[in-house]
Amino acid sequence: MSPLKKTYVLKLYVAGNTSNSVRALKTLKNILEKEFKGVYALKVIDVLKNPQLAEEDKILATPTLSKVLPPPVRKIIGDLSDRERVLIGLDLLYEEMSERDD
Repeated sequence: MSPLKKTYVLKLYVAGNTSNSVRALKTLKNILEKEFKGVYALKVIDVLKNPQLAEEDKILATPTLSKVLPPPVRKIIGDLSDRERVLIGLDLLYEEMSERDD
């Protein structure tokens, strides 16, 4: 019997359709489809349309990626172009490597 996979709940905060926002979303989707296919939920939040959501989650810059689940909450700011930095920053690379070692 295979162990249950964790589901990652992520929020990507962007400011409109800027080049950094578009690049961050494209890069993130690439990472998620390649490494976490089927075990994630991603919500994209445009802070220009929903500033209250950014305020509630204390988002000060965009793009910002927030890993909500599993705990602890982790945030990374920037266009997410460095795959390894994104995975390490969100504590995903360590978990991915330890699962492969099992």
